[in-house]
Amino acid sequence: MNALYIFLGMVGPWQWIIIGLAILLLFGGKKLPELMKGLGGGIKEFKKATKEEEEEEDKKVEDKK
Repeated sequence: MNALYIFLGMVGPWQWIIIGLAILLLFGGKKLPELMKGLGGGIKEFKKATKEEEEEEDKKVEDKK
């Protein structure tokens, strides 16, 4: 995880703009909203699964007490 922070710190605002333009050119303007919707759904599912797992761990700890 630490390497991710180092990478993000090295990428400046101009690099993010270039990356965004490259994505726009690769996928096109019509496909981009669909891709972002899919990405958002994936992040939402990941958060839900993480939360459920934490709740299960908390329940196990309470059961041990």
